[in-house]
Amino acid sequence: MPGVKTLTMMRKYLDFKAGTDHMNTTPENPPTNQQPQIPKGSYELRILQALRRIIRAVDIHSHKLSTQHNITGPQLACLLTINDEGPLTSASLAKKVYLSPSTVVGIIDRLEEKGLIERNRNSKDRRQIHISITTAGKQLVESAPSLLQDSLSSALVKLPEIEQVSITLALEKLVDLMEARQIEAAPVLETGSLSSDS
Repeated sequence: MPGVKTLTMMRKYLDFKAGTDHMNTTPENPPTNQQPQIPKGSYELRILQALRRIIRAVDIHSHKLSTQHNITGPQLACLLTINDEGPLTSASLAKKVYLSPSTVVGIIDRLEEKGLIERNRNSKDRRQIHISITTAGKQLVESAPSLLQDSLSSALVKLPEIEQVSITLALEKLVDLMEARQIEAAPVLETGSLSSDS
């Protein structure tokens, strides 16, 4: 649990982000001994506002992937994984992108229809089918944008590792608080129907 000093610093930061920074000590705004209190319930409203902005940004990026590259986020995630670690079976691919095998089969079907991957039977075990990336798939991988929104992807790598860890843990904690661990996670930030595999 964070100490009193840590909580105080966090509250000051939240005040600053909300435009109520009490550290401002200009002549027009002299320092006071009384610290402003964050209204009860404002955390909920600010979390909700932040989530809405994130969802909106995800929508915009997903639309960009679909319209400019004719591929969805989950499809691109699978294609990138096959390119980096393939050939893979559909079961192995499902584990690597954190999706159910049935969902991945649907994605593989769509990628194959687009000529981006191909299925090949294992010469030693004919029951096993391996998925490999095609030349067209490699070309798309080279030209496709980041799975994350470009500005987010570039900003994350510039942060100290401790901040990256803090963001990750905070988001995972939020998932736990929402009791959302049992909801299947798309391999990228993407909104839409939870039953959609495209």
